[in-house]
Amino acid sequence: MSGAASILPFILMFAVFYFLLIRPQQRKSKQRNAMLGQLKKGDKIVTIGGMHGTIMEISDDIVVLRVNDATKITFDRSAINNVTTSAAVTASTPSLEKKEEKAGDIKA
Repeated sequence: MSGAASILPFILMFAVFYFLLIRPQQRKSKQRNAMLGQLKKGDKIVTIGGMHGTIMEISDDIVVLRVNDATKITFDRSAINNVTTSAAVTASTPSLEKKEEKAGDIKA
């Protein structure tokens, strides 16, 4: 009985480490891999270093970003930290002018 009682604290410590450290890290890693897998041309992103840009070209492991009108920079795909605006969201969002026109139609 004393053998089982001496192992019980180690099992509890492992369980605590698993639920507080290992499992959340695995979940975060899966989310990041999914985000990197869903990148597409036109997405606005931020790199790990803080550089903002729009994806111009993308391959398996290389991403070419347009930083301003004339500058293109090449990064590893793994250097992308997050997506700020997806190309699909930008294309489907109506412009402010259309919203104002609709508001004007309602008032008239």
